[in-house]
Amino acid sequence: MASKQRLRLECLNINGLRAAEKKGFLDWLATSDPDILCLQETKANPEQLSDAVRLPEGYVSYFNSGERKGYSGVATYSKITPDTVNTVFPGILNDEGRIIETVFPKFTVLNVYFPNGKTGSERLQYKMNFYDAFRKYCATLRKTGRELLVCGDVNTAHKEIDLARPKENEKISGFLPEERQWITDFLADGYLDTFRIFNREPGKYSWWDIKTRARERNVGWRIDYWLASEGLRRNIKDAYIKPEVELSDHCPVGLILEI
Repeated sequence: MASKQRLRLECLNINGLRAAEKKGFLDWLATSDPDILCLQETKANPEQLSDAVRLPEGYVSYFNSGERKGYSGVATYSKITPDTVNTVFPGILNDEGRIIETVFPKFTVLNVYFPNGKTGSERLQYKMNFYDAFRKYCATLRKTGRELLVCGDVNTAHKEIDLARPKENEKISGFLPEERQWITDFLADGYLDTFRIFNREPGKYSWWDIKTRARERNVGWRIDYWLASEGLRRNIKDAYIKPEVELSDHCPVGLILEI
């Protein structure tokens, strides 16, 4: 009987990969040493990055950049070469370089930077349309028998426990009823919020507002997730948040998977 492989997967909204390099991104990557790392909001095309960041030693790397320079973008680094990689998706999902799909033998990783809806009603509608299109795409993949890991900055806190000041933010995008309901509905499709399998405590956040120095007071939001299809439940051994890592206004969220 073949022994199982234990994998560590991490996810981080890097809020500018070029800026993060100056803050010690490569040192952190070497120390943290994840098997798979998914970054969001890279704000750079691959050709704008240093060789060391574009292809760190020991990793294969994949990038999806939006048409608008210095905006959005995702990157996936992996020690395991995936069977296939996809950066082209139906309709709205292609507009801004927000998804990379990496397919491995026993699971598929969808690295996603979901839109922010705070700039007005039009952008909120774009966000909700993106949510719905993404949910349908995942349903299509599930019908083929694939097990999914969805990670990234979802830009919504699901429940009151997931942000420091829920009452004050009930009418703010990121905690609106329709945004929260989408997460509820997505989980009902057969997904697990992996962090909450292991940790039910309040005060656990992944993003803090820089302008108000909210991190110093831990006035944060948990808006970064690893969501796993139900079929992977037995493979998930731990999930965690690393607030001590300060490369960005977000911090890494991680998952231990035994395959």
